[in-house]
Amino acid sequence: MAKLTSEQQLKQTRRSALGGFLGTALEYLDFTMYGIVASVVLGRVFFPGADTFAAQAGAMATFGAAYIARPIGALILGHLGDRVGRQKILLFTIVLMGTATFLIGCLPSYQSIGTFAPIALVVLRLAQGFSAAGEQAGSSTLTMEHAPPRKRTFYVSFTNAGTILGNLLGQVAFIPVLALPEQDLLAWGWRLPFLISAVGMAIVIYIRRGLHDAEVFEAVKGEKRRSMPLPELFRGNWKNLIRVVLCCLMAAPASIAGVFGLSYSTQVIGLDAGVLVALGTISQAIGLVSIPLWGLLADRIGRRPVFIGGVLIAGVMLFVKFHFAVEKNLFMLTVAQCLFTIFLMAGQAMQLSIYTEMFETKVRFSGVAVGTQFGYLLAGFAPTLSYAILQPGPTGWLPVAIFGALCCLVASAAAFSARETRGASLERLEREVMEQTSASDAKT
Repeated sequence: MAKLTSEQQLKQTRRSALGGFLGTALEYLDFTMYGIVASVVLGRVFFPGADTFAAQAGAMATFGAAYIARPIGALILGHLGDRVGRQKILLFTIVLMGTATFLIGCLPSYQSIGTFAPIALVVLRLAQGFSAAGEQAGSSTLTMEHAPPRKRTFYVSFTNAGTILGNLLGQVAFIPVLALPEQDLLAWGWRLPFLISAVGMAIVIYIRRGLHDAEVFEAVKGEKRRSMPLPELFRGNWKNLIRVVLCCLMAAPASIAGVFGLSYSTQVIGLDAGVLVALGTISQAIGLVSIPLWGLLADRIGRRPVFIGGVLIAGVMLFVKFHFAVEKNLFMLTVAQCLFTIFLMAGQAMQLSIYTEMFETKVRFSGVAVGTQFGYLLAGFAPTLSYAILQPGPTGWLPVAIFGALCCLVASAAAFSARETRGASLERLEREVMEQTSASDAKT
């Protein structure tokens, strides 16, 4: 590929950031919609013979099933992303995710096809999880490799801003759906947002067809040693992999608040699901605006202080959120939810920049994909684990909040152990990582 002019490079950077923003938005639109229907609908549609608690636990388990496929997808898609290219894998992930989501909306209920219904549901969730393993890693890697050094966190942050847009759109889509009569909601209403999401898939495909892999990747693409990225990743980069896995524990409080919190608040406390989704929509909208602002701040003062400060405060706000939910104080619950989201977004805005800057170009996609998806595995089952440790009574949520806060503490400690990379060029990052890898190889 011919060397790009500065104008062409800027266009690729912006197109990559836009593709990451919308592609991740589609991914999390799908996951948010599924989290809502798993909390409110799926137990009655796909597990109708069980008692209420068992049906709800079964629905929560299907939510977590996607996270089982994520580590497998990370190993395969990360390897291919480092070997054949970022852009090709990003096209594949968006097609697989969008198709699986559309088919979930088409699935017959348990009453129509019996046990094949929940089995098919799990298979499609596994497909969603497999594709999601390459989406964030690929889009953040491609954007990072195109972006200028002093604006890298700002541009990369749009990938995770897409997560909030997806959450926001998923909640907005279900506000009118949850207002439907229960019979219509269970029969066909919950399916509509899943079917309409196919439009988003077509838009992202169009954007990504115009992308190219960055020059820094093309420069090392032909090296013979790149034929097996995964062994190199595990041999010389295992410390950074552990850091990424531990940093990703910050995702557990998000799924605790969003999925378990919705289920607990509606099924146990008795709050209205439609009202809670509307409150979540307000906080997500504020969080969406805050992410690029956190990115700009990090480009000025550093990645680590923004990540650590935001995640620790979010862990504290988890206690406040559950307290006011039990009190049924909707105003203070809204305030707590907004603050929780804003500060958690500081970690969201930082994490992909921190992760991508830890690895050499030849294993960057693999490193981010494998590290994040093994780290997100706990987040996927955090709602199920939360039900397992939930205690009876008005303070029964305390073990759940403690669990979420501990995840924030561990994630912050892992980020503190990483190097600060603010303003560093790709050449400098590459040199420093190679020195660390060589030192690790020498010790082993």
